Amino acid sequence: METRILSIGGKEIPITSPDLLLWPQQGITKWDYLRYLLAVAPFMIPYTRDRMLMIWRYPEGIGGRRIEERSIHGSAPDWVSRTVYNGKERILLNDAAVLAWAASRGALEFHVPFDRHDRKDYPTELVFDLDPSEGMDFGVVRKVAEELRKVLDSLSLRSFPKTSGATGLQIFVPIAPVYTFEQTRQLNRFIAEYMLRHMPETITLERVPSRRGGKLYFDYLQLWRGRTMAAVYSVRARPEAAVSAPVTWEEVKLGFRPTDFTVASMPARLMKTGDLFRFVSGVTDRLNQRLDPILDFVRGHT
Repeated sequence: METRILSIGGKEIPITSPDLLLWPQQGITKWDYLRYLLAVAPFMIPYTRDRMLMIWRYPEGIGGRRIEERSIHGSAPDWVSRTVYNGKERILLNDAAVLAWAASRGALEFHVPFDRHDRKDYPTELVFDLDPSEGMDFGVVRKVAEELRKVLDSLSLRSFPKTSGATGLQIFVPIAPVYTFEQTRQLNRFIAEYMLRHMPETITLERVPSRRGGKLYFDYLQLWRGRTMAAVYSVRARPEAAVSAPVTWEEVKLGFRPTDFTVASMPARLMKTGDLFRFVSGVTDRLNQRLDPILDFVRGHT
């Protein structure tokens, strides 16, 4: 079995089976995948830093078994950043070496919670996940997203869309991390119920797929303690090797397909657009929007 050594910041990571096809339809090998991750790491890690990682491992590629891991199993190098939570060591995706180490073990999807481990229970954003029914035209998703943007704009909240990397679109509203999950749930529910009244023929708040009646699921419930979402720039274990990619509101208006953003296309796109998620994940650019007056309004109308 061939093994290559990947050196990152003085850390050496053995990469076994570098020519293993992880996404056979796209011809993407493990080595190709690692090159992609290193290219996007400077943009991905500002968001994942200090969040307890959940990974989906596919050691044989996307056609093989899936292993979900939320804590360190077996041994890990001393330099892998971690924290102890509920008696278990949880990985913190804080640098490119940790990213490559996880990928060397077959981690194809990286999911993170909405809060940071050192400020538990205080989410860093509001999030709405627009999940289309099977076979639904993506134009419906874009239409709902644009209507949601109007609502958020009316509340003086700036929002930033990203693809899920699968079939949906996720809308992030960066906030000051001083509000509890209960407070953000109250606001999320208020907005979701308004959207349902505004677009009853298009969206549903029904979480059970069989009860959605072919409508788009407007998911406001995922934003909760312990729940996770695919990290920005994470690839998804789907045949297209699509990426969870930030997009502009202009792109939402003009139209695109989620599969336009892939392992092959994303590095060049980043060179052209820069990090469209920097207002959510950046250090200096991040928007710490306040919710106090909106929460006061919601409490007075519920």
